[in-house]
Amino acid sequence: MAANLLAAALARRGIHYAWVMVGLTFLVSLASAGALGVLGAFLLPLQREFGWDTASISGALALRLLLFGLMAPFAAALLQRYGLRRTVATALALVVAGCLASMAMTQVWQLWLFWGVVTGIGTGMTALVLGATVANRWFVQRRGLVLGLLTAANATGQLAFLPLAAWLAREEGWRSAMAPGLIVCGLAAALFLLLGRDRPADLGLAAYGEAAGAAAPPAPAAGNPVRNAFAVLGEAARTRAFWILFATFLVCGLSTNGLIQTHFIPLCSDFGMPEVEAATVLAMMGVFDFVGTIASGWLSDRYDNRALLAWYYGLRGLSLLLLPFSDFSLYGLSVFAVFYGLDWIATVPPTVKLAGQSFGRERAPLVFGWVFTAHQLGAAVAALGAGLSRDALASYLPAFALAGAACLVAAALALAIRPPRPAVVAPAAA
Repeated sequence: MAANLLAAALARRGIHYAWVMVGLTFLVSLASAGALGVLGAFLLPLQREFGWDTASISGALALRLLLFGLMAPFAAALLQRYGLRRTVATALALVVAGCLASMAMTQVWQLWLFWGVVTGIGTGMTALVLGATVANRWFVQRRGLVLGLLTAANATGQLAFLPLAAWLAREEGWRSAMAPGLIVCGLAAALFLLLGRDRPADLGLAAYGEAAGAAAPPAPAAGNPVRNAFAVLGEAARTRAFWILFATFLVCGLSTNGLIQTHFIPLCSDFGMPEVEAATVLAMMGVFDFVGTIASGWLSDRYDNRALLAWYYGLRGLSLLLLPFSDFSLYGLSVFAVFYGLDWIATVPPTVKLAGQSFGRERAPLVFGWVFTAHQLGAAVAALGAGLSRDALASYLPAFALAGAACLVAAALALAIRPPRPAVVAPAAA
């Protein structure tokens, strides 16, 4: 009822309800990503309290990232089968439950269970797939811009809470530092349940930019969501475009949240930089990422998405290769934060657009779910591998160098994606 009243009120002012869905999805993405992202700020506090080594804690965070990705294709199927509201509410409930349960942990296996399994599944049930689903269902025009906005919310949420979390962890303990993210998760779940809708047709609307009655909405997906997800994978895996998107997005995860988000603060600590200052640099990346990802969405509506991906991966690789030459001061790393932040997750809008062009509007979220799995596989490898590098070699730098080199390879791969063939139009009868 509330959604119908709001939709009618907005329509009288010439505002499409699709923008309400963008706002709701933005808040959900910000909240779940914030609850996920702050855990990287607790690596050093956990070491001090429990005496666990870097690899043990990194392994739990790697498992979380892995499940975050492995859930993505099934999340897309769940969104199709059970609707946006029920899936979002369940996902945020799992995130809150896992974080609250972790406050009483005393053993490393509990860390792996609560932070690795429960929060990994919870955040993975929405992840970037929710934004891709909303953008594809609710928008015909401005889809790239919307993808940029919702992707920016996910990436920025992972970084925006970090300075506050690092400060609270230092002053009040890491348990208190989880509170802000959990409060926002509860608020996001309540608002989405109240105002969220699955499709424009639920409110008697066409998608934004689509002529009224242009196309009937597809019937809700039936059958087992897991079987549906694997069926789409079987079709997509026979195409070259899928495997190139899969490989490049694996490198994306390897070079962003698996490496920088998880290990940037400990890396800076190794070079004598205080934790709160390092968290501030990460938050600065989040600010510039917000700008860069929205700009990427705008660009993806106008330019060749393959060329955009090549530029993004190439510039990111160069920034990672040059990072060890920084003086690790707040000023020096601020330059890196601006350059790297603009490119943090700008790869998502062109990747989603290419998936839509190659596999169609309805299947694109499911295909992107499988591509996003590769992202989190790469993130998990980087999270665990960098931790092992730190324990075995007393340095994170080899992991950063390998990630930078992989980005340069991904830049070349992106250019190998074949554009979709234009539809053949039969000649008109004489």
